[in-house]
Amino acid sequence: MRKRSIALMLCLLAGAASVVHGQAATMAPPVSASAQATAQAPALPRVRLVATGGTISNRRGGRLTADEIVVSVPALAEVADVEAEQFANVASSQLTLEQWLDIARRIEQLFREDPQLAGVVVTSGTDTLEELAYFLHLTVRDRRPVVVTGSMRNPSQVGYEGQANLLASVRVAADAGAAGRGVLVVLNDEINGARDVTKTDALRLHTFASRTFGALGVVDTDRVVFRRTAEGRHTTASEFDVAAITALPRVDVFMVYQGAPGDLMKAAIDFGAKGLVIATAGAGATSGTQGEGFAYAREKGVPVVATTRTGSGRIAGPRRPAGPGAAAPQGPPGMAPRIAAGDLSAVKARILLMLALTKTSDSADLQRMFSEY
Repeated sequence: MRKRSIALMLCLLAGAASVVHGQAATMAPPVSASAQATAQAPALPRVRLVATGGTISNRRGGRLTADEIVVSVPALAEVADVEAEQFANVASSQLTLEQWLDIARRIEQLFREDPQLAGVVVTSGTDTLEELAYFLHLTVRDRRPVVVTGSMRNPSQVGYEGQANLLASVRVAADAGAAGRGVLVVLNDEINGARDVTKTDALRLHTFASRTFGALGVVDTDRVVFRRTAEGRHTTASEFDVAAITALPRVDVFMVYQGAPGDLMKAAIDFGAKGLVIATAGAGATSGTQGEGFAYAREKGVPVVATTRTGSGRIAGPRRPAGPGAAAPQGPPGMAPRIAAGDLSAVKARILLMLALTKTSDSADLQRMFSEY
């Protein structure tokens, strides 16, 4: 009996202890395991989407906006905090050179004002995607990743791959291993460098490739894998400052073919071309019928850059003079001194020459830039 009385007294004391100033004390509800995991999970990296249009947004009946594209890919919320902005919504071929400058300035502004921003994804039409990517490769001076993507099929077609390309691109932009590799092009789960990548097929999904050198890496289900990096000067090592460039000079591209006339080059110069790019045959051959164009370029002091029309291979630079005071090689009679573009394609050589001409027209300095970039 005494033991029961003691037990009863302890119960009463415990009950009394739970009352404070006449009010029942309440216990905090238990914290669920999922709530604890959420509280402990690190914040997702932030990625900015800058949309310019292109097939990836070209839905039948009206183009998708940047926000609509993001909403259409729910899996994005699992890999990054994506903020979207609409820079333009047009076909890539409708973007102007002035807009190129504006995009580069905008991306630099985003990085400058937000040190915690992990990276930027730019959507573009695929027809000129490689050109925009290479321009940004030379002008966005930050080591954080800029990824350019698009799609070959539009949102109204069966097999639309734009959502998968956007998800892969955001994963790359959010990946710390992508920093310092220059501007990247991500489609079809492959990562290519902006300098070397090109569109190899007009219709197939597996179209973007770096013919001679191969991809930098891949986007796998479990992680982003890099196997090499981009060589040459780019991004943080670039000498081109878009803040100081008000306009890009006109540079025109010509192809060598049997019987190609030289008067077209003369006309381009008369209409304001400050530089010419020649897609030569093989490893540098030009047509004998283009001589007057080369001669006119020499007369007017317009630099001529040689590339190859073959799609791969390298145009070697001029041999250095044999001794002190020796004149630099001038090429065949009537031909303008040629600057070798190395293995740059004609359209990318044009971009580098436009930027280079904002700083110099000296042929030796131009050749240095083509050798370094």
